[in-house]
Amino acid sequence: MQASIRASLIAATLLAAGQASAATCRDPAGFEKWLDDIAQEAVAQGISAQAVKQGLSGVTFDQSVIKKDRGQGVFKQSFEQFAGRMVSAGRLKGGANMLQRHAGTLQRIEQRFGVPGPVLVAIWGLETDFGATRGNLPVIRSVATLAYDCRRSDFFKAHLFDALRIVDKGDLSPAEMRGAWAGEMGQTQFMPSSYVKYAIDFDGDGRADLLRSPADVLASTANYLRGHGWVKGGDWEPGSPNFEAIRAWNKSQVYSKTIAYYAKKLAGEDTSAFASQ
Repeated sequence: MQASIRASLIAATLLAAGQASAATCRDPAGFEKWLDDIAQEAVAQGISAQAVKQGLSGVTFDQSVIKKDRGQGVFKQSFEQFAGRMVSAGRLKGGANMLQRHAGTLQRIEQRFGVPGPVLVAIWGLETDFGATRGNLPVIRSVATLAYDCRRSDFFKAHLFDALRIVDKGDLSPAEMRGAWAGEMGQTQFMPSSYVKYAIDFDGDGRADLLRSPADVLASTANYLRGHGWVKGGDWEPGSPNFEAIRAWNKSQVYSKTIAYYAKKLAGEDTSAFASQ
């Protein structure tokens, strides 16, 4: 899903009460010294000094990320409005093509993780139009900026350390780690900590690559859902345990319901229940 839409959808859970200033609550002049302290802490956590140096070299404070964070608005579209726009004829056709193109991979993924192909393809389509719109901001710069800002420091500091762990492991280089303004990256928009915990190498090339490998993308997304309670063989309509696993992906009721609805359409199943919920 495009970054601006995703930002609006998660705003209700991320915004602090009241109207915040567009300025950071810490002086940007102190960012460089703070980053030096972060480097020492990262090494103390066991991240290699080489990866830390590689990951943090040239990282600067990005005021535009703070403005985006402060500029989020509460998402007010209804399910009917949002799903009607997002589950378009083009996305349905694209999803059907992806189900056919990756049928063998999706079958193996469902056997291993229990998540049906239509659910994974629905997430893939809504997040980035199957990898076409992933965002192009440097992930480490974005999460470092948000970690330095005092509004959600601990949350983004954890993501910053995990971004450096991705570099240390060799899955992605810092230059490859580009995504949306809040640090989401890859074809289904994983935050760095989710990447570290759930990304897997499913194509057998020795690294978990959620930028270029559809097999890794889809399997890692399934691994995430299984890690959040997905029940093999179960339905995913609202109210089911599997719908709650989808809500762990994105807490917005409207967005989660749109994933479930899109997946039902791709599976060729009845969607009439969604109209009354």
